[in-house]
Amino acid sequence: MNVYTVKQVNGYIKNMFAQDFMMNKIYVKGEVSNCKYHTSGHIYFSLKDESGTIACVMFAGQRSGLAFRMAEGQSVIAFGQISVYERAGSYQLYAKEIRLDGDGLLYEKFQALKKELEEMGMFAPEYKKPIPSFPQTIGIVTAKTGAAIRDIISVATRRNPYVQLILYPALVQGVGAKESIVKGIEILNEKHVDLIIVGRGGGSIEDLWAFNEEVVARAIFDSQVPVISAVGHETDTTIADFVADLRAPTPSAAAEIAVPDVLAINEQLESVQARLRRSLMSKVRETRFKLKEYETRIRFLHPVSKLREQKQYVSELEERMRTQMRNQLQGARHTLAIYVERLRGLSPLEKLSRGFAYVKRDEVKLDSVKSVKVGDTLSIYLRDGEVQAKVTKVEEITDGRK
Repeated sequence: MNVYTVKQVNGYIKNMFAQDFMMNKIYVKGEVSNCKYHTSGHIYFSLKDESGTIACVMFAGQRSGLAFRMAEGQSVIAFGQISVYERAGSYQLYAKEIRLDGDGLLYEKFQALKKELEEMGMFAPEYKKPIPSFPQTIGIVTAKTGAAIRDIISVATRRNPYVQLILYPALVQGVGAKESIVKGIEILNEKHVDLIIVGRGGGSIEDLWAFNEEVVARAIFDSQVPVISAVGHETDTTIADFVADLRAPTPSAAAEIAVPDVLAINEQLESVQARLRRSLMSKVRETRFKLKEYETRIRFLHPVSKLREQKQYVSELEERMRTQMRNQLQGARHTLAIYVERLRGLSPLEKLSRGFAYVKRDEVKLDSVKSVKVGDTLSIYLRDGEVQAKVTKVEEITDGRK
């Protein structure tokens, strides 16, 4: 009896796969599930159909064979080698190339054109034209029948019936659609409308493909009039959305963005009017207050007021001078009285009034008997007159004795 290890069995089976030419170069079609991008750069996923599932891996070194990011539910065709993963004892597809199947081919084409136009700068923000806030005429490039134009007209009429809508009835699907859309953009530019809405209702990527054409993207980019792209539903994305000046999720949303709401404008105007009125009244009150303040200042600075003030000041100075003069005169009188008293005490007349006499000889004042001799004529001045006397005797007093 031959007994084999697990390793031997798995190795044998792996060798069988390796020798099978079909297993070494095989294309497998299926739906992506359990897709995981590992930090190492490897991608682990499964391909499934209605009958079963096969495990797959794309190593980091093979990532050049993948031109898009895989996601759950995508239908893809994977090329590679089927071999055994010995540790798990399971077989799996080692993918070298992966491409989208069916719509996926269109998606690859979409990604390639998107990358090309992006590298050319056609999506750059600096080339985006501002959307006018109050357009008077709006051009619309879409089918003349369908939900898109009905939604745009309904929203525009509700928001502002005064805005003029100009429709260019374009083909938006099938043969000739891209040329029709480009023609519509060019004609509306010639009409000098204020804004253009380019779009249509929802559909598959194939239905929307006209808006992924390069000629349409270039027409939008070259438009002198701002363009809003409104293609499909919110989840739909086209090249037109990237190159347009603004993307709207739906045609209805494009109308909401493009057409100003007249009721909201009126409310804003009323609000602004009320604010202006309040501001004006406040300014008037402030001006009146300042006017009264200026009147008070002018009244205070008026020459009459100044003269009145100066007159009062002069009156005060005059009163102060009178008071000062009275005080000075009173002080002077007091000082004079003191001096008078002092002089009175020193006055010869005062001495004479007390019984003293003033004696002179030949106009010379005598203050000693030594200056007098018998026979001299003396002039004696008393309080009330003069006496002429002749000296008959001279007697000198020394130490209180004659």
